[in-house]
Amino acid sequence: MANLTPDQAASAAQAAADAATAAANAAQEAATAAHMYAAQAGGGGMGDVAGAVAHAVSGGAIDPFVFRLSIFVLAIFVGYYVVWQVTPALHTPLMSVTNAISSVIVVGALLAVGVEAADAASASGHAWAQGFGFVGLILASVNIFGGFLVTSRMLAMYKKKTK
Repeated sequence: MANLTPDQAASAAQAAADAATAAANAAQEAATAAHMYAAQAGGGGMGDVAGAVAHAVSGGAIDPFVFRLSIFVLAIFVGYYVVWQVTPALHTPLMSVTNAISSVIVVGALLAVGVEAADAASASGHAWAQGFGFVGLILASVNIFGGFLVTSRMLAMYKKKTK
């Protein structure tokens, strides 16, 4: 860099600025697409449809919230038994997959906090979504960093000791 002439330096700076502008435009397009997908997903998912079907089939006896809560509780039990059936040698890859899942949670939490923050001036009812998004972001971050620490410690156990 010290051997560049002023014209070469200006040309390199212009190229870097063009690349940064292109990256910013790509990021803005991705954010717009994410916002559009979030708006489409907010209209109802498979859980809402299944809850509505259970409500309709039972003649209104089963509240959709109870149906979703029972699915959540069943998922907790299935996850618990699946994780405890994994051999200890596979705990490190399982931890890595858990970190990947947590990164998806971080993206969702950022969308919940960031997209709603854009509408904060027009609507005050989004404070709960922002709060839960922030809590989710903190908990997922703790999980990711803790997972990296545990994985690093477990991998250190397999290294040969030098004498």
